[in-house]
Amino acid sequence: MCDRELGILPSKASSEMKRRSFVAGLGGLALVAACAPAPQVQLGADGRPLPQVYPITAANQNAIPFRLLDSVNSLRAAAGVPPMQLNAQLTAAAATHSRDMSLQNRPWHFGSDASSPLVRVQRTGYQGALVGELISETFETELETLASWMGQPDTRAIILAPNARNLGFSWFQEPNGKIWWTYVAGA
Repeated sequence: MCDRELGILPSKASSEMKRRSFVAGLGGLALVAACAPAPQVQLGADGRPLPQVYPITAANQNAIPFRLLDSVNSLRAAAGVPPMQLNAQLTAAAATHSRDMSLQNRPWHFGSDASSPLVRVQRTGYQGALVGELISETFETELETLASWMGQPDTRAIILAPNARNLGFSWFQEPNGKIWWTYVAGA
């Protein structure tokens, strides 16, 4: 029950004391924030900030595909297209290609064995049609990478393809922190 239901009206002094405590607390937080050391940004030889490593650990690796899937499905819902679901076969094709791009040290759609995205998807036993493959070589998170893909008309078209129903997503992270992302969409 609230105080008014009990017939008790808050005193003016009590309200003023609460307000002062709140304002003092805010002031203390501002002081702590102002005194905290600013994060150190390292600059490269070109004067631009060096990329920050996004560490993929055993603790967060299982959440990454689901964060991406949720984000993709939100984007697809906003565009009025059906949602996608994760597919183990497409994810296997994506994982194979991510590792292979790292070994080749170049982001491109052909494997070291000259395989195409279509061949890699067929090797996994996926029975549907390949809609497209997206790749990235970066230090960025999966969501930053998705935002980058959405910023380009050709890669955005794959993410929002109305016939896409299945999604494979994987990565390979090198010891220096560089991540090779692969997204495979299937119908």
